[in-house]
Amino acid sequence: MLKPYFNVIRDLNPNGTLRYYPDSPLIARHLLRAEDKLQLTELHPSDFPLLRGEFLKDSRARVERADGYQQLKAKLPPPTRRGLILIDPPYELKSDYQAVVEAIHEGHKRFATGVFALWYPVVLHQQIKHMLCDLEATGIRNILQIELAVRPDSDQHGMTAAGMIFINPPWKLAQQMNDLLSWLHQKLVPAGTAHASVTQIVPE
Repeated sequence: MLKPYFNVIRDLNPNGTLRYYPDSPLIARHLLRAEDKLQLTELHPSDFPLLRGEFLKDSRARVERADGYQQLKAKLPPPTRRGLILIDPPYELKSDYQAVVEAIHEGHKRFATGVFALWYPVVLHQQIKHMLCDLEATGIRNILQIELAVRPDSDQHGMTAAGMIFINPPWKLAQQMNDLLSWLHQKLVPAGTAHASVTQIVPE
């Protein structure tokens, strides 16, 4: 299951020395088929020109400096009526946890069959619980939560875990992630600490 990811790492580090770590846009580009399209949105004034420069010669990709939440309204549904929407907010403001729920709700109204994937950090688990409750309250069906913690929950500052929330997850994803997280947990987490979980928050 990890082979496609490792292939991306190898392609960026051809001499065998681990120097470059790909972010999600580069991983996505590596996995694109010739007929696929990639829409990238970045608002940060320093990050946008770097992202645009990386994709200048790729005709499959379009990079815009814009608010990603607003783009969910403007760009959905895609012409193909098929697609994956990856959302990776900065979470620099507490309001991001509510803003992303509202954006997904609006995006889902326009593209109910799309696969929505939301990354989140676990700094305070209570924030994630509130975000999940707000997502459930939208009435959206088929919500899957995947989480891997490398340290136990703590009241101290710092991230102890990270997770993904999927709406309309691909078939077999839950079972694949159960198997994969079990392996990752053994490799990354000291015995008897933290957790890995795959939970169907809302059924289909």
